[in-house]
Amino acid sequence: MVSGGAGFLGSHLCQALLARGDQVLCMDNLVTARETNVVELIGREGFTFVRHDVSKRVSADGPVDAVMHLASPASPRDFPEIPIKILKVGSLGTHNLLGLAKAKGARFFLASTSEVYGDPLVHPQVESYWGNVNPIGPRGVYDEAKRFAEAMTMAYHRQHGVDVRIARIFNTYGPRMRPEDGRVVSNFIVQALTGKPLTVYGDGSQTRSFCYATDEIRGFLALLDCDYVGPVNIGTPTEFTVLELAKLVVEITGSSSEISFEPLPEDDPVQRRPDIGLATRVLGWQPEVPLREGLVRTAEWFAKELRDNGAGA
Repeated sequence: MVSGGAGFLGSHLCQALLARGDQVLCMDNLVTARETNVVELIGREGFTFVRHDVSKRVSADGPVDAVMHLASPASPRDFPEIPIKILKVGSLGTHNLLGLAKAKGARFFLASTSEVYGDPLVHPQVESYWGNVNPIGPRGVYDEAKRFAEAMTMAYHRQHGVDVRIARIFNTYGPRMRPEDGRVVSNFIVQALTGKPLTVYGDGSQTRSFCYATDEIRGFLALLDCDYVGPVNIGTPTEFTVLELAKLVVEITGSSSEISFEPLPEDDPVQRRPDIGLATRVLGWQPEVPLREGLVRTAEWFAKELRDNGAGA
């Protein structure tokens, strides 16, 4: 079972699971996901789509080997718009899916986030770092939902013996991102393709590390299949400033867009880069797709998406 399976990363995960011969029950309430992300999978042998909110009681017929919990709005634009839904899917949704995993004797996989580190005081971030999070700030609904989800996951492991895995995702990008989701890569690419100024918050010196979707999914599957219990960073250890990213997007799209600067949002992290030593040692995993190549692929997808929706590119 994949919760959030029609979302950006969830749909890539469902595709990868089917490709290796797994049967997949994809569950999504389509609040921020799109059924078009999995339309090519619907009707394929071994794939089932169920529209359901995992914050409510969850059930599944027959045996379940693994429950992979990816359901959660994850974009900055979602935080002020649907904060309670985000908190519910991180708390009630995680509880419901852990209960299902316990009942089925299934392995439980939590897609957590680098946001648990907040605006980090340790750089790069290692899994043992406890984070620097403002629990009542505008980003707190997502940060704390994921921190609670991790705590609940480990509580089920310790008290009920549920076999668990926790992946901490850093900035991930690729095809099937929502054009309007407010993340920096999708923002820049859509702005560049439509000839609008690229919006850089602050002076653009804040850093991020960007992992292409297929690399992220390889990390997920490696973690799911291994025997390691505990959080593992799955991200790219190469750091770029936001301003460098903006200039690269303008270059690869051939855009005439200029760069505009806006005030830095509250609690926006200054630095974000994973230490992936644990992932390399335990999973034998490292990212393979360079940022330029990944951005080219992503821009091609967005250009087609904009054309198909009459926005031009």
